[in-house]
Order: sequence, then C-alpha cells, then structure tokens
Amino acid sequence: MRFGICIPQFVEDGSFDPEALRRYLARAEALGFESAWTLEQVLGTMPVLGPLETLAHAAASTATIRLGCAVLITTLHSPVHLAKSIATLDHLSRGRIEVGVATGGRRAFSGFGVDPDTFVARFTEGLELMKACWTEPDITFAGRFWQLDGAAMEPKPVQKPHPPIWFGGSAQAALRRAVGHGDGFFGAGSQTTAQFAAQVPVVREALEQQGKRDFRIAKRVYLAVDDDAARARERLSATLQRMYSVFGAPDLTPVTVSGPPDACIEGLSAVADAGAEMILLNPIFDEAEQMERLAAEVMPQLA
Repeated sequence: MRFGICIPQFVEDGSFDPEALRRYLARAEALGFESAWTLEQVLGTMPVLGPLETLAHAAASTATIRLGCAVLITTLHSPVHLAKSIATLDHLSRGRIEVGVATGGRRAFSGFGVDPDTFVARFTEGLELMKACWTEPDITFAGRFWQLDGAAMEPKPVQKPHPPIWFGGSAQAALRRAVGHGDGFFGAGSQTTAQFAAQVPVVREALEQQGKRDFRIAKRVYLAVDDDAARARERLSATLQRMYSVFGAPDLTPVTVSGPPDACIEGLSAVADAGAEMILLNPIFDEAEQMERLAAEVMPQLA
C-alpha cells in the first residue's frame, strides 16, 4: 500500500505561515509519504490557496516526494496556459509532478465563460491540446474550441512524454475515459468507500478491454485520528460542510474515516480492499498533528 498526504491549503486572510508549510512538507518527506497533493476550489466560502501556486512552494521546499493536484477542473482553464504552468512545475520540481484532471460537471461554468452544454467536449479537446504542447515541437492543432498553426512551447516537461495524468469522475463514461486517456483513476473524497468499490470493477473491465497495464487506482479519504470518536466526527462534518456548501452537497460524514487508530485502520483497510493501490490521506484540520498520528499509529498496520 502506498500513501499520499494532503498539502494544507486552508488559510484565513493574513494567516499564511510559509515556514510552517515548509516544515510540514519536509516532515512528510521524512516520514516516507510517496506523494503530497493539493486540491482545486476557486469559488466557495472555504479559504483555499490555489493548487498550482501551492505546488510551486512545495517544489521549493522538498527534494524527493512526488507532488500533484487531485484534481484540476481543466474545463475552466486555458489548456495552453495550464500546459505551460504544469511543464514549469515539472522543471521546478525536477520531474516530480503528477496531474489530476476532471470535467467538473455543470457547476458555476457561467462564471468562467464556459458553455455548460459543451463542457465534456471542451475537457477532452483541452487535454489533447495540452498533450500536444508537451510533446510536439511544432504544434498545429485544428480543434473546435482552440486552434494553433505552427506554434511551439518550450521547454517540454522533464517527464516524458508528460507528467502522469490521473482522472477524477464517477459516471461510467468518465471511468472509461480515464482508462482511455489517463495513467490513473482517483476516487473522490466526497464519495463513500462503497461507491468507490462499485467504480473499480468498471475501471478494471475497461483496462482489460483496452489491454492496458500501466495504470493506477487511488482514493482520497477525509479522516481524523482522535481517541474521542464523536469529537472527530463533529469536526470533520463541520469542515466538510464549509468546503462543499458551494456545491449544495448533503452531510458528508458517511464518506469520512475517523476515531481512534483502530477505527481508522479498519476504515482504510476497507478502502484498500475496494481496490485502492494508493490512498491519499486527507486530514482537514490540525494537519501536522494528524500526519504524525497517521504515520505512527495507522499506516504501519496497513503496509
């Protein structure tokens, strides 16, 4: 079992502590986490730092841990600008960047100038254009939404042909799209272990049909290690409500894993049994303290 850890991004106005984030990242690296991940949330009442900017800080603060975002809503970005930013991050990190992508559904598209009736087509074409920017010395692209004629983008990413691409999503079409266009599938933190367990067979069936072997399956898990189980649930519920209120989500307590170490081990074991090859451990408060307890009291029992 491999483990990732979230990168703290929740920062109230004027409270960012760069040294604390550097210490957190250095400690995550020292504890042996395979990777550290941001998330993207542009709109909402939760004060969330931008994912790519935070990854740049993480790249400067670490040397070996892999770094990624799960996930970027690429439909809302210019694919040319996003390709440039990701290639730059891959150089700043010396080839340690991973990219999570998702369509984002139909939420808030009007605020980004995106037609909600074309978002899937935009997503697919944008990803194709990003790959062209990363791999082709002479970029000629005749798309529905974007066109380039004899353009170039340099430098190319350090990783060849490009950084690994993880897909989010839950619909069967999205899961098959992940296999067709990506290098991994990332189960959402806002979905239960049972929902994830139902998605994994769809992914594996598509892998078999396409004869694809080099592909990974992961899941984000919101969690809290706390000897007081009720307190853990209450704190998780309150923070998730603030995070997801912009989406009109219901109570997300059922998606979480929480309580004393034994309860967390049981919950994460179920995620592994459902098919996760990598689990992104995502505390959403007291992140440094939570990371220490996870590394000392939970992860050794899941290795």
